[in-house]
Formats: sequence, C-alpha cells, structure tokens
Amino acid sequence: MHNNTAISELIEAGKWISQRGWVPATGGNFSARTNSGFVVTASGFDKGQLGSHTFIELDHVGNRSASAAKPSAETELHLCMYKLIPAANYVLHTHSVAATVLSRVIKGHSLDLDGYEMQKSLTGITSHLDTLSIPIFDNDQDIDRLSLLVSDHHLHMPIEHGVLIRGHGLYVVGRTISEVRRQLEGLEFLFACEIERLKLVGLES
Repeated sequence: MHNNTAISELIEAGKWISQRGWVPATGGNFSARTNSGFVVTASGFDKGQLGSHTFIELDHVGNRSASAAKPSAETELHLCMYKLIPAANYVLHTHSVAATVLSRVIKGHSLDLDGYEMQKSLTGITSHLDTLSIPIFDNDQDIDRLSLLVSDHHLHMPIEHGVLIRGHGLYVVGRTISEVRRQLEGLEFLFACEIERLKLVGLES
C-alpha cells in the first residue's frame, strides 16, 4: 500500500472516529503499514480534521523522513504492535469515555467479556460463549518501557485485537481499514454495554 492511500484511509477514519467522540481534544493517534514503512499521525492535531501535513512517514525500522510536524510520543507503541502482530496493517488509538473508565474500574490485567453477541464483530470470535480478553496495561509516560511490557505479555499470551492502557485508552489493530474500523466499533459497543451492566449489578457479579 502506498503512503498516500494509507493517509487517505486514515483521514476518513479520523472523521468517523471524531464524530463518535472517541478522540477528544486532539487525543489519540492512527497509523498504517505501507510499502515503504509506516505513516503515523503527528502530535497535536484534531483527528477529525486531518490532512496530508498531519502525518509523519517512517521507514521500515521507524526512522522518520524530513517533516516539520512533531511525532506523537506514542509512535513507539504503534511500531511495537506491528512488530508483535505481523498481520496488522493498521493501528487506531482512541480515548473514549467507555474504554478509559473500564480500564480504571477493572483492577485485573485484562478485561474479559462473554455473553455478548457483538463479540462476533471481532475477528476469530465465533460465538457469544467465547471469552473475549483485552489485556490492560498500567499507563506509563515512558513509552519504551510500556512497549517492553506489551511485548513480554505477547510472548506468553498473544495479543489478537488490541490492548487497553489504564486511564488512557484503547489500541486496536486490523489487517484492513474496514477490519480495524469494525473491531474498534465492536469493542466500543461492548465497552459501553459492560459499563451499563456494571452500573446495574456491580463489580462483584
């Protein structure tokens, strides 16, 4: 995939994600794997109003091309996800209320969901009886250290759909732009349902 194609797809995804309120206050960042390496959103831009100037191009090892834009501090975590999941061609990082709150409310190392038909919107999940597990990592301003934690987890329990960063947000991966958007939308629906369930029955149920 050429850089311009990836950028166009991420611009459209940014408009869609922004309209749903999942990337407030210039939060979040998006990336894609391309023929020449990667493209990733630069820091400080409204994700609903992205343009070609709001992206940084990286080579296959993560070295950036000349650009006046400031790279996101979380670029390294995007590159980590691509290294761990070779089939992933897109990473969407969002800051929705549901993902942020659940990542703080759940004290364990993963958010485990079952019983929801919408779980089947996630690749590889074929039944509401399956358990969908999304790893949760404590937030860390040291992205290199956080990336090492994610990598270590993946060695023991492979990451399939994405990860939650506690009090921060969600990273979702996908092979195609349609898959990553579907998985993001499915997860956001599931997170919203789980919050409503917990309001009714409490954390101990």
